[in-house]
Amino acid sequence: MLNKNQVNFCLDVMKEMYPQAECELRHSNPFELVIAVLLSAQCTDVLVNKVTEPLFQKYKTPEDYLAVSLEELQKDIKSIGLYRNKAKNIRKLCQMLIDDYGGEVPKTKTELMKLAGVGRKTANVVASVAFREPAIAVDTHVERVAKRLAICRWKDSVLEVEQTLMKKVPKDEWADTHHRMIFFGRYHCKARNPQCPECPLLELCREGQKRMKKAEAIDQQT
Repeated sequence: MLNKNQVNFCLDVMKEMYPQAECELRHSNPFELVIAVLLSAQCTDVLVNKVTEPLFQKYKTPEDYLAVSLEELQKDIKSIGLYRNKAKNIRKLCQMLIDDYGGEVPKTKTELMKLAGVGRKTANVVASVAFREPAIAVDTHVERVAKRLAICRWKDSVLEVEQTLMKKVPKDEWADTHHRMIFFGRYHCKARNPQCPECPLLELCREGQKRMKKAEAIDQQT
């Protein structure tokens, strides 16, 4: 695993590469953000944004989502994966907001995780982006980057990855680091075709070095 200085170097490089990294889910308030993040599970932000543009024009409040039938809501988000289950969770979430929180989105991760369809990752994103509470949300990009760079171990669970990052990253950098790692994983250290030859972190990345050696071996055979 990388030592503290090496981890800091990686984070500095990501900061240089993506200084303006931020949440790419379009929203205008915490309620819209909760809905967008819930919809983003196993789905790209690009698709979510296409769906939420008309969705957020039609539904402004928790009451709006409960004023239509489940079938109508499902139809409105049908292009999103797992739309049936997500529609059910949206309605349950909205009812909980009305019953337990006066229609407002709670500000703490603990309370957010009580909402239907809101897991630890979603709670971390909403708390961080909407309410500036220090948090590191571990999605597939963050997990992949952290493991490829050996910031954490390959066998670590998502929670262990989060805990390791929280230990190795200064608390006031948690939110920004989360977004930079997402951008690094989404646009550079991609799942299928990581840009290892041009990567400024190649010297520290054993995974990248293995990929380069494998590519070289294939080239020599052809």
